Amino acid sequence: MNPYFSEVNKNFGFGCMRLPLLENGDVNYAEFSKMIEAFFAAGFNYFDTAHGYLQGKSEKALKDCLTSRYPREKYLLANKLSNPYFEKEEEIRPFFENQLEWCGVEYFDFYLMHAQNANNYKKYKACRAYEIARELKEEGKIRHVGLSFHDSAEVLDMILTENPFVEFVQIQFNYLDFENVGVQSRLCYEVCRKHNKPVIVMEPVKGGSLVNLPEKAQKVLDDIRTGSNASYAIRFAASFEGMFMVLSGMSNMEQMADNLSFMTDFKKLTDAEFKALEVVCNCIREQHLIACTACRYCEEGCPKQIAIPDLFSAVNAKKRGEEGAEALYASYTENRGKASDCIRCAKCERICPQKLPIRTLLVEVAKEFD
Repeated sequence: MNPYFSEVNKNFGFGCMRLPLLENGDVNYAEFSKMIEAFFAAGFNYFDTAHGYLQGKSEKALKDCLTSRYPREKYLLANKLSNPYFEKEEEIRPFFENQLEWCGVEYFDFYLMHAQNANNYKKYKACRAYEIARELKEEGKIRHVGLSFHDSAEVLDMILTENPFVEFVQIQFNYLDFENVGVQSRLCYEVCRKHNKPVIVMEPVKGGSLVNLPEKAQKVLDDIRTGSNASYAIRFAASFEGMFMVLSGMSNMEQMADNLSFMTDFKKLTDAEFKALEVVCNCIREQHLIACTACRYCEEGCPKQIAIPDLFSAVNAKKRGEEGAEALYASYTENRGKASDCIRCAKCERICPQKLPIRTLLVEVAKEFD
């Protein structure tokens, strides 16, 4: 049992950003309901969402498939105050109350200041977002206040120093980003430890990119085969001290079953597995793939409706030597903008958690396909 949050069952959470979808883009309620049942049956109870996930469909699916079907004490629900949905202090409480209604609950167990970085923190600070969250906790509408983070360790240290009442931090943490100079997984983790904050891990499989590995990297794991590719990534994150929760954005029952197979009776990585992942990292970096996690935040404000993550996946497929990359690109641009349509407004780069130079990368994509 976690020493900080005794109501949490084990150290594995259901991230609801990448739920199973029907062909029309709606959430597949039948599949999602089966996944929830399996999750509960394995002894887990933590669900994580945000209003921007699937354009609000994630919250509605949780209301229809989880909160309306199970007693409140059965599950823990985390939600977030996201930057696009408020511009001034007076808008925060109404948005929060709407989230409670959208999710069908009277309180959130965990509530996060979403995707904090040096720029948007100024807005949260000016709008007294942290203070309002603290007030909502005192009113019983939030049980635990935290933040999710995408910036340098220095910025995280500053935010935690200014807001010591923050109870936990959610960071991107995986074996490929561990020493990444942009993401700074290790350094941000060390700041959390310095401030004695429990850590929630997001993107342990880096948007699925650590499942579909280059042939050379795959051989490394095949040679020590003790589990699935996802198992190495998720167990890596969960093997560090202070990790009280690792989230996985599962999209089907197959992924759920695989994740439960190694997290129900969790075992830390062995020294041999850690060493193998170091070699895997080197193999991945050799391919110079675009490190996109397909969070799709960049798509929301694109004036040319470019499916940026999909175009990046197409060019990555071509770099890996996979057949059909051109066909993929054609399908992604059939009713959407092409890479060459980019007007370089930089809206995508300002919101990208991975800090990718998206405008420059789209030029490269255009050279490959347009």
